[in-house]
Amino acid sequence: MAPAKKSTGKKVAPAPYPVKGKQAAKVAANPLIEKTPKNFGVGQDVQPKRDVSRFVKWPQYVKLQRQKKIIYQRLKVPPALNQFTHVLDKNTATQVFKLMHKYRPESKTEKRDRLRAAAAAKAEKKEVAKTDKPVVVKYGINHITALIEAKKAKLVVIADDVDPIELVLWLPALCRKMGIPYCIVKGKARLGTLVHKKTATALVLTEVSDADKAELATIVSAVNTNFTEKWEDVRRHWGGGIMGPKSNAKMAKRAALEAKEIAARQ
Repeated sequence: MAPAKKSTGKKVAPAPYPVKGKQAAKVAANPLIEKTPKNFGVGQDVQPKRDVSRFVKWPQYVKLQRQKKIIYQRLKVPPALNQFTHVLDKNTATQVFKLMHKYRPESKTEKRDRLRAAAAAKAEKKEVAKTDKPVVVKYGINHITALIEAKKAKLVVIADDVDPIELVLWLPALCRKMGIPYCIVKGKARLGTLVHKKTATALVLTEVSDADKAELATIVSAVNTNFTEKWEDVRRHWGGGIMGPKSNAKMAKRAALEAKEIAARQ
């Protein structure tokens, strides 16, 4: 068998002109079909679908909501205000609302029916049985303040989205001073439904039946763990100070430029 030839390492010279690749066979176009390129200028063809959510003209109330959320992210929010961003967890909040639902005050129709029944009994000269004063949830910020100052409140529930927030800003501090358990929950509208109103800033439980005392004690224990005992930690934490993507990019660019200048000096 002949020995294999060793390669000398020489390369073949490239072709002087580029070799044309195989050209695809041209498909004969139908002369009856004319090309109509789209023009996306103003007042021309229908525009292609784009994400234009940034340019939506929102209703005024939605615009204010969006601006309020952004400004709370951008500005530094003091601890007294920032505490309203930390709400009670969902499971405990559900227990609180279930308990308070048992002590809803009577609605206008229920009160009307009760008074009519009492008036009818009185007209017929029947004896109306005297009943004890019902135990109900208390509402109204002035009434709640008086109950807390008198140390009659067993549990205070505050809404997180009260507007203006100054209405309830001082309430957690008052509860701590008087040793009253308090919690912050989502939704002034949700509190309002408990007392047959559109919204409610805060609600208070002053008494409960013997059957519900154990449940109230469990809720109070959970509430104290989440709010009263964490106050020292909460009072040190400021909120906000979160910049947008454009500001972050600008600051990163500035920092990179400064680092480059420092490196050049050394």
